[in-house]
Amino acid sequence: APDTSLFVPVPLKPGLGGAAEEDVGAELTRPLDKGEVLKNLNKFYKRKEIQRLGAENGLDARLFHQAFISFRKYIMESSSVSADLHIILNDICCGFVLLGHVDDLFPFFLRHAKQIFPMLDCMDDLRKISDLRLPPNWYPDARAIQRKIIFHAGPTNSGKTYHAIQRFLSAKSGIYCGPLKLLAHEIFQKSNDANVPCDLVTGEERVFANEDARQAPHVACTIEMCSTNTPYEVAVIDEIQMIRDPARGWAWTRALLGLCAEEIHVCGEPAAIDLVTELMYTTGEEVEVRNYERLTPLTVLDYALESLDNLRPGDCIVCFSKNDIYSVSRQIEARGLECAVIYGSLPPGTKLEQAKKFNDPDDPCKILVATDAIGMGLNLCIRRIIFNSIVKPTVNEKGEKEIDSITTSQALQIAGRAGRFGSSFKQGEVTTMHRQDLVQLRGILSDAVPPVKAAGLHPTPEQIEMFAYHLPDATLSNLIDIFVSLSQVDGMYFVCNIDDFKFLADMIQHIPLNLRSRYVFCTAPLNRKEPFVCTTLLKFARQFSRNEPLTFDWLCRHTKWPLAAPKNIKELVHLEAVHDVFDLYLWLSYRFVDMFPDAVLVRDIQKKLDDIIQIGVCNITKLIRASQSAAAPGTAEAVSEDFPLSRTQKDARAVSDRHGAASTEALSIAVEAAGLRRAKNPRPSRLGSRQEDVKSYGRGSLANRLLQEGLLTQEMLRQLESEWQDQHRNGRYGFGSKRDDQHTSKETRKKRK
Repeated sequence: APDTSLFVPVPLKPGLGGAAEEDVGAELTRPLDKGEVLKNLNKFYKRKEIQRLGAENGLDARLFHQAFISFRKYIMESSSVSADLHIILNDICCGFVLLGHVDDLFPFFLRHAKQIFPMLDCMDDLRKISDLRLPPNWYPDARAIQRKIIFHAGPTNSGKTYHAIQRFLSAKSGIYCGPLKLLAHEIFQKSNDANVPCDLVTGEERVFANEDARQAPHVACTIEMCSTNTPYEVAVIDEIQMIRDPARGWAWTRALLGLCAEEIHVCGEPAAIDLVTELMYTTGEEVEVRNYERLTPLTVLDYALESLDNLRPGDCIVCFSKNDIYSVSRQIEARGLECAVIYGSLPPGTKLEQAKKFNDPDDPCKILVATDAIGMGLNLCIRRIIFNSIVKPTVNEKGEKEIDSITTSQALQIAGRAGRFGSSFKQGEVTTMHRQDLVQLRGILSDAVPPVKAAGLHPTPEQIEMFAYHLPDATLSNLIDIFVSLSQVDGMYFVCNIDDFKFLADMIQHIPLNLRSRYVFCTAPLNRKEPFVCTTLLKFARQFSRNEPLTFDWLCRHTKWPLAAPKNIKELVHLEAVHDVFDLYLWLSYRFVDMFPDAVLVRDIQKKLDDIIQIGVCNITKLIRASQSAAAPGTAEAVSEDFPLSRTQKDARAVSDRHGAASTEALSIAVEAAGLRRAKNPRPSRLGSRQEDVKSYGRGSLANRLLQEGLLTQEMLRQLESEWQDQHRNGRYGFGSKRDDQHTSKETRKKRK
């Protein structure tokens, strides 16, 4: 059954019957007594028989109630109603039992209900449109040929992708589909270096191998950009296990089912073999599996690093937050060592430069500090991977943020970067920073990777357009919600998370755009935690709606280009956001060429911005020092994380119970992220001081940061104040007794020292 809470009623203005109709009704009977009408309408609402009839016509209790409220308001506020309704109401109010009964209102009520809930009249059509049970049938071109599927299965650094690429290069035509721009660039480069003309296609970029811009027989692309209409001899789908990704899995499903290639070479974890085989069974295609073993040994050390004094050349410390990256890199350089830094929000060019610096045997930089962004897309000469932490903020299938231990799949992907085949290190090592994490890491790495159970799906623009035809008054966000609510999928599939899409749809809802353009703007790839990027998209959409082209000059004014090298971390983060804005412009320029006409000029300044960001990253410890000296004494400026959290202490405790050794750190992260960490001297003895604490949270740096990042609202702050007051009345102080609280604070301070 559909989730009827998603059905938004269309408002109807009272008095649509017109004066002529009123005259007829009143002339045949008499003017209505609104007091009697109200009494009989309420009697109609309470009738069990009427409620049963409503349910038979698609009105559950919620819809029935909303429809009745609207129907009653319409009648009571109308100066006129239709003649037939007027006569029925008059007969009921006058008590003419033989002529009128409250049940006779039902046809009028149902007609009104269908006007305010138009989906009631077309539910069967909507169900057909949102039926996602046979995805293979969406790709008739692929079904018209017999494809050969070869699954290259193995861990990181096993040569599986290498063998698939060799077949790609030897084919007359081919397409490579990867999860990252960096990987597409790498294959594009390799192909052209091997004298195999290959084009590059990403969301933001088109590069032709041929100078006359003729399409080359080979193409390397990000997976969302692959064509399901062009025939190829060979297709390569990399990192197939990402078919389970809650947000992007649909792109792998589309490529696997829809690519028109004689041979499809699929590369990834063995955990995806069963699902791929099952999916191909539904298309009548067999899967040949080729298994690969790791080419160099990987050893889990029996000791933790424990101190940065024990670092060696070729070490890579993996952190799961930007703030940890800043902290660790500063501590390393305080020891007189140079380090390279790589994290997710850095531009691809900066990542490559940092990787090159770390890999260069003649460069004094021998240490790398990185997030799990190194898990794919970069070739790095790493001797030893050191996990700074084994808890990681993640987003689940419902779009909710959680703190959890890293999965076996994630741990293997990251640890596998050590001892890359062909590098100067013939074997890889992996350990942790803290001794208590090592036992758990060993357990995680020894666990079997759970099999991939389902493949992602996503509604197409055509499906949403058909929905909009039936529900012209619904917002795009509401259309998507109703679509997902009504959608039916086979057990092998799931509907991908659409929170980012809905966020953008709500953000630009007030801007007048046609549905297709609105849909494109809502699929734009941006981080919704970046206020500057979101504001820019809003401005893009507003100017687009006025049919005013977004010129190079306009963009320079908006971003205040040219920009100087960053003096602190805050400025570096802003430069990264500006780089994302340029990416957004380029992405839109390939979809609306006339409205975003200056892609060439924007690409030029983006390259210059990449160089400026590289300068900032090379001087990152200076930026951290500048940030800290600008902040309050003894505090470090914190920045938005790649995966900001909003979790409760209860959630952190659940992680604690489940993961033992990681509990202290997980609790610390969760509590800080939720904005519940105490002030430096939290000794609340009176309710008044407790209220002052709450007020200071409203002004304090942590609360402000959380408010800016959208993780905390003024309403949440008020709720915290109310909860603290309740706890005081009940003799409780939030996280246990005062003594426990003071002890925790001392312990925390000791740890930080």
